[in-house]
Amino acid sequence: MNDYGILSIIPPLLTIFVALYSKNVLLALTCGILSGSLIIADFNPFYAILNAMENQVLKEVSNGSQIQVILIIFIVGGFVKLLEVSGGANAFAQKLTTIVTSRAKAQLLVWLSGLGIFFTDSGNSLIVGPLYRSVFDQFKICRQKLAYILDTTSSPISILIPFIGWGAYITSLIDKSYAEIGLDENSYSVLINVIPYQFYAFLALATVPILIIIGKEYGPMKQSQAQFIAKLDDNKHQKSKVSKVSKAESTDSNLVNHGNHGNISIFLYPLGVMLLLIGGLISWHASHGGLSSIHIRSTLAIAYLSAALTCMEMMRRHQSKSYSESLGIFIKGAESMVYISIVLILAWSLSSITKDLHTADYLASIISGRVEPMYFPMIVFILGAVISLSTGSSYGTFAILMSIAVPVGFELGASMYLTIAAVLSGGLFGDHVSPISDTTVLASVGAECEHLSHVTTQAGYAGVTGLVALLAYGLAGAYESVYVLPFSIAVLFVTMFILMKFFNRKLR
Repeated sequence: MNDYGILSIIPPLLTIFVALYSKNVLLALTCGILSGSLIIADFNPFYAILNAMENQVLKEVSNGSQIQVILIIFIVGGFVKLLEVSGGANAFAQKLTTIVTSRAKAQLLVWLSGLGIFFTDSGNSLIVGPLYRSVFDQFKICRQKLAYILDTTSSPISILIPFIGWGAYITSLIDKSYAEIGLDENSYSVLINVIPYQFYAFLALATVPILIIIGKEYGPMKQSQAQFIAKLDDNKHQKSKVSKVSKAESTDSNLVNHGNHGNISIFLYPLGVMLLLIGGLISWHASHGGLSSIHIRSTLAIAYLSAALTCMEMMRRHQSKSYSESLGIFIKGAESMVYISIVLILAWSLSSITKDLHTADYLASIISGRVEPMYFPMIVFILGAVISLSTGSSYGTFAILMSIAVPVGFELGASMYLTIAAVLSGGLFGDHVSPISDTTVLASVGAECEHLSHVTTQAGYAGVTGLVALLAYGLAGAYESVYVLPFSIAVLFVTMFILMKFFNRKLR
């Protein structure tokens, strides 16, 4: 195995730097991939380009699970476009504004919906996001806030559910790590005992209602919200300058608006079909051999395709649109997802580069020195966050760090439950703030907002949550108690309140 040492961290660091400097995520990912390929090819440009294309990009495109995700994204894009053109989504938003009467309730509804879609971290954003875009627009809430809530209720809720794919994956890692050190405790029991110490997951989920209660914003999110309000005011001002239209034009316009906004059934029936199929198929798979990643992806594909066909039929009945016209709309929606698919492919390729460079192994070697047991969970949390941030993969971080942290923690005499929880929380935190994480990208897709804008606005909140989680692991290392969790939530609330009080004003 080649030891690239400190060179192994250049690609992820370069990617993050270029992304922040240029605001161009494609350029940043390309720079990261090429720099990593240059290192692997001993700085031979010709072999570097060959490696980048053959062993990274094309390899990721041909990966079965990766192409399945891209296919689902295309299907979701087509379905969402059908709902938009039919007017069903706008009709739903108009209806919700009569039920959801405030900004706080709109955000709370998205949060609760996100908690309900606990069976898939990637599907969460794609299912919930399109439903509430128009609702957030109605209540003048920026799309970055929607993306943040989607991202904060995807992986954090999934990692706390022991009977879905995440749980199966984590228990398999625990089994392997425990076998290496001679422990025979049931891995499922271990995972249950670890749950109260998954501080970042609980704190991330708690951050959303805390922000809703306080009712303020700060940092990049405040700027995005202010820009969004300014844009709305500018559009309103421009509309006020428009001269009178003729009566005939007004009548035509009203007819168009009625057609696009008046029929909520075009939204409800397809949505009902989608949710019914998701719930039914997930339940069937769970009772027939267990729920795996391929089952989740096939369920989403079947559900969204069926919902799209239902929407086409509703449009034929109520708007006299032929299936050919509807299919054209579906294809246009799928085409709109090409950019996002390219971002995902490049993000996966960069993750492959970091694996070939053994970036995670190098970072993990930092903890090879002897440390006090009470500080070990904090160190594991930090290292997990750095690895996950650099690679954009919480799953990969769990696999690498679990096999290292558990044996080292056992030798040090550190708490196994805290050590495992720190691995999970650190990987989750790094994945949450990483611009190359697939869940971060999909949250941008679900909210339909600019990706880097989502990354920067989310970082202002996730960073504070991560610091409180780090404090919680320090406290738990000294006093291993389940009461650390409610205490850390209280600390998070006070911290957020202070930040809002001193750095912003209430947004009305």
